[in-house]
Amino acid sequence: MKVAIRYFTRGGNTKKLADAISEAVGVEAKTTAEPLSEDVDILFLGSSVYAYGVDDQVRQFIEGINVKVGKVVNFSTAALIKSTYKQVSKLLEKKGIPLEKEEFACKGSFAMMHKGRPNADDCRAAAAFAKKMCS
Repeated sequence: MKVAIRYFTRGGNTKKLADAISEAVGVEAKTTAEPLSEDVDILFLGSSVYAYGVDDQVRQFIEGINVKVGKVVNFSTAALIKSTYKQVSKLLEKKGIPLEKEEFACKGSFAMMHKGRPNADDCRAAAAFAKKMCS
């Protein structure tokens, strides 16, 4: 099974999850600045909520996918809303790329909210989730 991990982060919250997923599945996590260069069965795509949506870099990454992707597995951090699932789903739908119904989402620190998140427990949970998605 061919797996790829891409993520976008401003403050480092989503990178923490990407690194945990990377270690769990044995695949290097790369930023969304690096496009996919080959077909993948599973793409773990990480993003954060910025002003109630995903960053333009995530949009551009999705719009630029020009290889076959079996499915995308969403993971995200957010301070106010639950996750980026709805936003990512709409973007992937336009490309005809399926999105796994299960996702991993946790609180992310922002200003004084959710200080220290994602924490070690969140990262362990993200790793376990990734292993489950790959089994």
